[in-house]
Amino acid sequence: MLAPSLLSADLADLKGAVAFLEAHGGSVVHIDVMDGRFVPQISYGQPVVQSIRPLSALPFDVHLMVERPEEQVDSFAAAGADWITFHLEASVHAHRLVQRIHGLGKKAGVSIVPSTPVEALSELLEYVDVVLVMTVNPGFGGQALIPSCLKKVRRLAELRAAEGLPFLISVDGGVNAQTLAAVRDSGADIAVSGSAFFSGGLQWEIS
Repeated sequence: MLAPSLLSADLADLKGAVAFLEAHGGSVVHIDVMDGRFVPQISYGQPVVQSIRPLSALPFDVHLMVERPEEQVDSFAAAGADWITFHLEASVHAHRLVQRIHGLGKKAGVSIVPSTPVEALSELLEYVDVVLVMTVNPGFGGQALIPSCLKKVRRLAELRAAEGLPFLISVDGGVNAQTLAAVRDSGADIAVSGSAFFSGGLQWEIS
């Protein structure tokens, strides 16, 4: 699945961006929410999600790059999120938060930054729907993929197969025409791409 990130779209024309996303193979709308604390920048919040919700029937994956994500999940669920992905590094009670997201009728995702090992997820893998592996340090678009992070994707794919777990593996950061094959071959199910996708100059083959 291809999950274009609206963070790299023209924010003055989100309606056009969503239409472009649907017309060019997007399967999931990836929405990066940044609070200026967990990551340096500030992006957008619940009103933006609510305003674009009527524009597409595709699932909205709200990626909470924020401190205290437990304070935000209810309002983003109400705004129209279908998947809510939080950072393991931002939540002490991650299992409780996964339960809360499921209680809202949404899919629960957990993300890790490049410095966090896969082993830190060991107690959550049987409960989550999506594991998002950041292959750049989050907070800015247009960065180059850190190749060593794909080792974590391969490890997650091995654990999933060995334990018979159903979670999807998503990769976010530096995904472009040059790196997509390596991302796919590592075992990822979902490729998040921002600036490379919205440049409009790429042909994606997701299969």
